[in-house]
Amino acid sequence: MRVFVAITLSSELKKTITGTLHDLKQKGVKGNYVPVQNLHLTLAFIGETDKPGAVKEALKNVSFKPFRLSLSDMGTFGDVLWVGVKGNQGLSAAAKSVRDALDAAGIAYDRQKFVPHITLVRKAAGSWKQVAAPKGEMTVTKISLMKSAEKNGKMVYTEL
Repeated sequence: MRVFVAITLSSELKKTITGTLHDLKQKGVKGNYVPVQNLHLTLAFIGETDKPGAVKEALKNVSFKPFRLSLSDMGTFGDVLWVGVKGNQGLSAAAKSVRDALDAAGIAYDRQKFVPHITLVRKAAGSWKQVAAPKGEMTVTKISLMKSAEKNGKMVYTEL
């Protein structure tokens, strides 16, 4: 089973981002658009595991205070278009707590530097810079262990 630890987005934030996705399409940006229901912010990507219960158990040791998550500018990693998140201590602390809990439990995860972002389009092509970045914020009160599975040729993310 393929899993990752994430912050799921509020319906209001998803609505805001949906407007930006429509604008990108109208401006001719091509690529694999992330379905609205799959929009999230990854705190730790674990990948394939046959022990999701151990991951869930490790996440019980994660503690953080609720914090505000605010969208910022758009950017790219290669051909991946994303919207960034304003840096804040609450988000950094939550990501560190997740990673510390996984380390303590001996659970392997992708150790790339944490760069908070929400992926919008994979294999993006076209000029996205004339589209305004979405603006919005939400209060984060929980983190989720998510399962990623292919269903009918599409990725479906499910909270475990």
